[in-house]
Amino acid sequence: MTTNARYDAVAGWYDANLAGESPLAAMPRDVALRLLGKPAGRLLDVGCGGGSHTVAFGTAGWEVVGIDVSEAQLELARQRGCETVLGRAESLPFEDGSFAAAVSLWTHTDVDDWPAAVREIHRVLQPAGPFVYVGVHPCFVGPHSLFVEGKGVPQLHADWYRRPGRYEQAPGISTTGLRSRVGATHLPLAKFLQSFVDAGFRLEHVEEPGTRDYPTALALRWRQP
Repeated sequence: MTTNARYDAVAGWYDANLAGESPLAAMPRDVALRLLGKPAGRLLDVGCGGGSHTVAFGTAGWEVVGIDVSEAQLELARQRGCETVLGRAESLPFEDGSFAAAVSLWTHTDVDDWPAAVREIHRVLQPAGPFVYVGVHPCFVGPHSLFVEGKGVPQLHADWYRRPGRYEQAPGISTTGLRSRVGATHLPLAKFLQSFVDAGFRLEHVEEPGTRDYPTALALRWRQP
């Protein structure tokens, strides 16, 4: 099953429960807006989905272009008035240095080749352009960790954390969440971070948003040297 088909099949459910006006959407959006800083031109929203975050970036003053592989999700984004492009993060259809900044939320677990996607984002950024990423915390969310809705203490399972790659079934998949519907891709923390370094980015800021004892998210600001 392609990434396109995975999210086309759940676009409405995802928008209602995890994006759109869902309370779960506010934290990553607010963190990303803060880390992006003052709007300064064209912003690429990689994996924009239904466009609810894209709208917020535009309202803040950015000239936003969203890209996603799911036509069903992009239809929702267009209904919200977003400028969108159908395409893959691993082969962005833009010229070098096309954007002043880039942002991506919750995407590395859905991209089949995350290092390639990061290299492409680096390529389309202008010199000194920031790339803000907010996604699941590789240490506490993944095939190795049953952490339903990020509540309580994650239940860790041996022999799964160090396995990079795509998974459809694993101890960390609950029967009610997104991953039971579309599967996921896992990268251990070191491989995840190294993908940015190998692409040529410089790390400026890192945080684990939220107040729970075990964070579900990791927020990073990298910069094109």
